Amino acid sequence: MATAAKPGVPEPFVFMPRNQKPQLLFVLLHGESANPRQLFPLAEAIGKAFPAAMIVLPYAREKWSADSHGADTQSADEASTYYWIKPQEIDAGNYAAHVAQVLPTLIGQIAALQQSYGLTGEHTALAGFSQGASVALEAAHAHSGLAGRVLAFSGLYARMPDKVPPTTMLHFFHGADDQQVSADEVEATLTRLGQLKGDATLDVASGVGHELHEALISQAVVRLQTCVPLRSWEEALGMLQQKLTAPEQGRPARKTVH
Repeated sequence: MATAAKPGVPEPFVFMPRNQKPQLLFVLLHGESANPRQLFPLAEAIGKAFPAAMIVLPYAREKWSADSHGADTQSADEASTYYWIKPQEIDAGNYAAHVAQVLPTLIGQIAALQQSYGLTGEHTALAGFSQGASVALEAAHAHSGLAGRVLAFSGLYARMPDKVPPTTMLHFFHGADDQQVSADEVEATLTRLGQLKGDATLDVASGVGHELHEALISQAVVRLQTCVPLRSWEEALGMLQQKLTAPEQGRPARKTVH
């Protein structure tokens, strides 16, 4: 999996299941001024909960190197941070446009992984922290069916959505004390998604700021393990309603009173 169109960006970290073909794909996108190691705690939790999962942690495309004079290559790489968008190019009016420019390459990389391992969007989850959350959310919207789940930690859309991906569950995890992206903004987004009939959840941790806190990671695993997609729930209810209203063979139809 190539991680960026630019040369010089390291290959992603890839964690494969032991002794079996991957049954699930998780792609984890780090935040701004960071690198994939930021999401190692999340990758570890997912790996323990889903041992058949392939977990991929790509580097963002824009590198910002710390002063590595006298350091070896490995320590210099660990000191480097990456951005999905060059920070000097971002302002309130162009953020969404810059995020959109990142998406085609990322979507192509995810699609290539799915094809290589015989996986579909239903088997795929995207997760991101902060700026990585914005990229994950926008990618799922830009390509319907790309992922069955999106886990957004301390991040929001590049712009308020006007539609929802029909086959994607959206899970938001946020700190109540986040000073970069307020919990009020996230709640407003959930209200908007509700108006659009989106399938979304929100978990807010008290006493937590703009961070990938262990409480949010634990809750993300719970959501992945227990949340039934709304479309599946509606299909099940529809089938149940059909059974309740269908006439019994050889008998007139009867109404069921609850």
